[in-house]
Amino acid sequence: MKILHLDKNHPLLIEQLTKAGYKNEEDYTSSKSDIEQIISGYDGIVIRSRFKCDSTFIDAGTNLKFIARVGAGLESIDIPYAESKGITLISAPEGNCNAVGEHTLGMLLSLFNKLNKADLEVKKGKWNRETNRGIELDGKTVGIIGYGNMGKAFSKKLQGFDCKVICYDIKENVGDKNATQVSLKTFQKEVDVVSLHIPWTPLTNSMVNSNFINQFSKAFWLLNTARGKSVVTSDIILALKKGQLLGAGLDVLEFEKSSFESLFSNKIPASLSDLLSMDNVILSPHVAGWTIESKEKLAQVIAEKIVRKFKEIKT
Repeated sequence: MKILHLDKNHPLLIEQLTKAGYKNEEDYTSSKSDIEQIISGYDGIVIRSRFKCDSTFIDAGTNLKFIARVGAGLESIDIPYAESKGITLISAPEGNCNAVGEHTLGMLLSLFNKLNKADLEVKKGKWNRETNRGIELDGKTVGIIGYGNMGKAFSKKLQGFDCKVICYDIKENVGDKNATQVSLKTFQKEVDVVSLHIPWTPLTNSMVNSNFINQFSKAFWLLNTARGKSVVTSDIILALKKGQLLGAGLDVLEFEKSSFESLFSNKIPASLSDLLSMDNVILSPHVAGWTIESKEKLAQVIAEKIVRKFKEIKT
């Protein structure tokens, strides 16, 4: 089996696939159109987010047996079309879920204790104790939307705190000892914190908007370490100003693909500019699952899944 690697990953990925008997080739610079000219010569590809594997790309890969994405989601792949062609799709949410769980918890504790704000003030010579008085997680209800690998990893991290953890998911019977599954109505009535751990799909696109926020019985804290396009930035800014949202920790933004290249120039979207000025908002550049350890784990999971699925096909 011949595999083309289109993004650099941890070296153990190629090492283990080579050891298992697969032929590996690398191309980290050619354009999508150039890759389409040669992809028919490969049985599988390994990619992160270099370009979208759309129907045109898939049609060019006449011999493709699998597309492996070294990451948690598959939204950069035309899933229905690939599956209609009999192509196996492989991802690795198991590889970075622990990192996401830790990052989400870190954001929550930093928001509750105003650590980012206090840090900046102290570095400027300001010693403001009363205005930086925090709140405790004990006694709060943390709600998780999307209770898969990521949601479960976060709920596990919360077990050291005396807080209630509930989850909402469109799939039934996903709750466990760490989180009680509830209806959306109960969820919106009880939570103090909402943490998103959902994939980006047509169903979750712009899910957190004004209408969604208005359904909650009380003001809450919002965490998003999932996908930026699930949240309407202008609507959460309005909710923050109105006090419906107490604060937000955002590792992802709806502007990522189109606006991040100009984030530090003069073309910052107006809603993003508002977000940057808020003391009760913490931002990070889509790195919740981006740790030294997860880089290795992601590669390990992908290698194992490829070998397990195609162990009888090596040449």
